[in-house]
Amino acid sequence: MKKDKIIYWISTGLIGAMMIFSGYAYFTNPQIADSFKHIGFPNFFRVELVTAKIIGALVLIIPQIPTKIKEWAYAGFIITFISAAIAHINIGDPNRAIITPLVMLAILLVSNFYMSKVNTVIV
Repeated sequence: MKKDKIIYWISTGLIGAMMIFSGYAYFTNPQIADSFKHIGFPNFFRVELVTAKIIGALVLIIPQIPTKIKEWAYAGFIITFISAAIAHINIGDPNRAIITPLVMLAILLVSNFYMSKVNTVIV
């Protein structure tokens, strides 16, 4: 059980940190704003995505948040990572731009899997 908790918190911490960091970068880095224009997304979508990423990251890393709410955050991040990979594929970005969200998706799936193992109550 201890191993499961360690894997859960490492993977969840990585996702939370990356989402908070990317949210900060989306607001402060003009190159990221330009990349949204390059993909064809409007500026308001960048702001909307930042807000969702920060809220989702907090939902995942705050232990007191109920599991049902965390499941919604996982679903949102799964959609976000798959959509990011598809967007980068469609505009012909380099492979690293496509692989990064897929790696984050894999880490997210590990976090989700171990959340269910850690939260399983044996009666």
